[in-house]
Amino acid sequence: MVKVSLHKKILGLTLSLSFLLILLLTSYYTHMNGKQIEEERGRLALEISKSISLMPSIIEAFELEDPSERIQPIVEKIRQKTGAEFIVIGNTQGIRYSHPKESEIGRKMIGGDNIRAIEEGEYYVSEARGSLGLSMRGKSPIFSEDGDIIGVVSVGFLVEDIEKQIFKIVSKEMLISLLALIASIIGSYLLSRSIRKDTLGLEPYEIANLYKEKNAVLHSVQEGILSINNKGMITSMNQRAKALLGISGSVRHSKVDGLFPSSQLYEVLKTGHPQFDKEMTWKEKTIIVSCTPILDEKNVRGVVASFREKTEIEQMINTLSEMKTYSEELRAQTHEFTNKLYALSGLLQLGEYDEAIKMIQGETSELEFQNQIVFKQIKDTKVQVILLGKLGKASEKKIVFEIDSESYIDKLPEHINLSQLTLILGNIIDNAFEAVASKKSPSIKFFATDLGEDIIFEVSDNGYGISDKDMPELFERGFTSKIGENPRGYGLSNANKAVSELGGIIEVQNGKENTVFTVYLPKKPLGGKNGEH
Repeated sequence: MVKVSLHKKILGLTLSLSFLLILLLTSYYTHMNGKQIEEERGRLALEISKSISLMPSIIEAFELEDPSERIQPIVEKIRQKTGAEFIVIGNTQGIRYSHPKESEIGRKMIGGDNIRAIEEGEYYVSEARGSLGLSMRGKSPIFSEDGDIIGVVSVGFLVEDIEKQIFKIVSKEMLISLLALIASIIGSYLLSRSIRKDTLGLEPYEIANLYKEKNAVLHSVQEGILSINNKGMITSMNQRAKALLGISGSVRHSKVDGLFPSSQLYEVLKTGHPQFDKEMTWKEKTIIVSCTPILDEKNVRGVVASFREKTEIEQMINTLSEMKTYSEELRAQTHEFTNKLYALSGLLQLGEYDEAIKMIQGETSELEFQNQIVFKQIKDTKVQVILLGKLGKASEKKIVFEIDSESYIDKLPEHINLSQLTLILGNIIDNAFEAVASKKSPSIKFFATDLGEDIIFEVSDNGYGISDKDMPELFERGFTSKIGENPRGYGLSNANKAVSELGGIIEVQNGKENTVFTVYLPKKPLGGKNGEH
């Protein structure tokens, strides 16, 4: 497809509109003027015919043997003074008593438009073709002293002459229209030059492409990006920036103060020097900010800031760690079953068939019970894989991991993904494993249900409980009551954050003999109607 330049578009569009407007106005005024001239000629013809029909000399002439001898001279004088093309007087039979051409006197009037005047006595204007051509006529009846209709007066102006008069007026209007068209051409050219200068010589499609590319880049990057003008007003902000800053809705043309740490932005506005990787704290978040000035020749027109949350990298590491732990748990389960298969193989080789059968039945019974709950009552694949991994890990650590037989969950809503679920259930169950690690008979119970508006997960353990002083800081990032070289204090914090992102809550019931963690996740995503507690 051929690209048309902005210059040609503006020139073509303006000229087309100007030409169309001028054409419409000229046509309108031509039509109105033509109609007005026709009406004026018709009224003039009618008034002349009325005046003649009331002249006593004309009425008296009808009593003579040859009325035309008196009527013709009178009428011809009037015709020459008024400028009418013709004035014809005839009797009730339509026989002419006057005509511009004397040879036509005594002949029948042509046009067929005398009936209303002769029969009904009406005064009117008509258009008909006579011996001189198409004409606009004024018709008036002639009444005798007794009130009888004795004749008719027909005064006419040729349509051709009227059209010539209209053409003269149209010629003047066309000259004015031509001057207006020339003025619009000059104005269009100057306007297109001015716009092209304002757009830095770029065509509209090039500007559109740049805008689309800018939006695509702005919203595809994982960093938050915002820009302000030299007055500190926000001109653009991507979705990532809104998410990091906790902003919803449009903030375009809003003051940046109160929405973002603005001191660095104003400093760059003032100095014009960029700043990179500055660590700042904003609403309990540590962010890394880089600012670049927007320069226009010598002046700073604005600033673009890109930023990211410092904890994002840490969260990514934690997520990877969780997935690594999950894969290790699956390997542990595989390892455990491999050992059992070796033991079974040994029993069979030694001929201890009864022991082998007993072992198989024991494993089968246990697996059937667990599998019935996991595969028949827990119908969500994400929950299934997490539970299978934790069952394997519990078996390896010699911890009784019991799934409540009353548990039932259908397929989870799409907004709850595997990563979030792993952070929530994985961390809470792992915390329970650590809590019962030193117990002689370690036991953990898991319960899940999706009855009502929320999805509920409950994990209880028979550990030593949580001290009262630790309860307020239980979900604080970096808090831990355990001692070790590996980084701790992130598990429950990450789980709580994932629950909050899904619009849910975690409740903790702390006892001396057991601790219960209950997670409530709304079935509807944030923005929908969430469950209340």
